[in-house]
Amino acid sequence: MKMAMKDGQILIREADNVQFTIIKSWGKMKWSRQTQTLSGPADIELLNRLAGLVNLPPSIEAERKKLNEVMAAVDRERMNPKPEPLIPPPVKVSPFTHQVRGYNMALMTFGLVDPPKPKGAEK
Repeated sequence: MKMAMKDGQILIREADNVQFTIIKSWGKMKWSRQTQTLSGPADIELLNRLAGLVNLPPSIEAERKKLNEVMAAVDRERMNPKPEPLIPPPVKVSPFTHQVRGYNMALMTFGLVDPPKPKGAEK
């Protein structure tokens, strides 16, 4: 199987019948008869499923790891009892804690800041 990522889309070519059937059953990718490729959005769910099926190319594996790190950081921020803004928010009044959490999660999700490392992993 050949795999590439282009413009936020995963493109798969030359998948065998078993791989094609499994990937098609997920309902996340579409078959193009003209180009003979499967294509779908390069989201975390699809990348994790593909990683369980085959070894991903290094560039796609790096993207998958980055998305998993962001997801883990967002989950940690969701449970943070005393959040501090990662970047000072552009508002005059001080936001409530749930607003700071949402602000931080949005910054990480949209890639405006790198996710902070977990406190136990600073070694």
